[in-house]
Amino acid sequence: MKRKIALIALLCTFPPMSTDMYLAALPMMAKEWSEPLAVINLTLVLFFVAYCVGMLVYGPLSDRYGRKAPLLAGLAIYSLSSIACALAPNAALLIIARIFQGLGGAAASTIVFAICKDLFDGPVRQRLFVQLGVITAGAPILAPIVGGWVISLLSWRWIFVALALLGLLSALGVAMMDETLKQREDTPFIQAFNGYFRLCGNAPFMLLTLSFASTGLPLFAFLAASSDIYISHLGYNEHQYGLFFAANASAFLIAPLVFMRAVKRFSLRWLLPISYFGVLMFAAFMVAETLAHAHNLRLPFAPPYDLPLALPQPLTLAAPMWLLTFSFSFGRPPGNNLILEQVKKDVGAASSLMVFVYFITGALAMWIISQDWADKIAVLGWLGVGGAAITICGWFAARRLFRIRL
Repeated sequence: MKRKIALIALLCTFPPMSTDMYLAALPMMAKEWSEPLAVINLTLVLFFVAYCVGMLVYGPLSDRYGRKAPLLAGLAIYSLSSIACALAPNAALLIIARIFQGLGGAAASTIVFAICKDLFDGPVRQRLFVQLGVITAGAPILAPIVGGWVISLLSWRWIFVALALLGLLSALGVAMMDETLKQREDTPFIQAFNGYFRLCGNAPFMLLTLSFASTGLPLFAFLAASSDIYISHLGYNEHQYGLFFAANASAFLIAPLVFMRAVKRFSLRWLLPISYFGVLMFAAFMVAETLAHAHNLRLPFAPPYDLPLALPQPLTLAAPMWLLTFSFSFGRPPGNNLILEQVKKDVGAASSLMVFVYFITGALAMWIISQDWADKIAVLGWLGVGGAAITICGWFAARRLFRIRL
């Protein structure tokens, strides 16, 4: 069982490893190929769009043919396309290779939740999701640091070589794993996709899925904009940016640990709203700080933007962004479990649709933040305020309309 949990944890690292390792290279690519940053950011945006499309396919496939075969196929596509990314001679071919990388990597994120549903019951699965949140939090912490060192010592192309090796290692683990799906769907392949239509009629599942995904909008926006803010506008180098990004990602590690203690004393009825109101509050702080700067007002701990790059910027961006990330990570694992608790069949399709909505809304946020904004920190804040407001409204509506049990 420990080997299975280790493999599940490894598969959960695919999204952060596929993105965070090369974030520091985005401004470098823009200069190397003389392309606008908005074009280079398409390697992120279209990766996630392809990722989402792939997830819609892998879910029904895993219900129809088992978990192993679709997962192995996806990992093979991921590894080959990672090599293509490393060899890309221009931005256009890198974008195409990243699309295929997203299509392949989608198998990992999609099927891993279905494997958890196969192997573990509700309370045990919730604890596993929290533990996975702790384990896989190391990926976004280490990935940008390792990526920064690889860029400085070799080049950004070697990052994709490392990702290809990650895909091959994961494929080896899956090949050695027993099939976890005991009862496969016996419907024809095309009809396997009917599960999505059935899920669309599951009102509690859809309401929670759509509203909970909105909380992640500022996280994806930060993913796309952070390298531009820290490297292009603030003058940090790639390694220093990796440290800033890793510091923010440490919230993904700390929040699940705090949740594991809190859930022993308090009900999810209180803990989940606290998480969402936390995102709202810290996003609102970023908006208020930027408005105060625009009107020459002073807020506590809000020094002018044009001071030397030592203490001010962590106080005006990094600190509230860390607290926002903490609040999001505090409620994300139990939120995922609560969504899946609304489903009794079509588990693979439900897992796919849940992660699809999360990433497609994230891709939208990444596209929005990639535009030529005068103040991207303000945009981050507004995305957080809007996303958290949607989540809070959806949460209370689900509790009131469907009497969801916690």
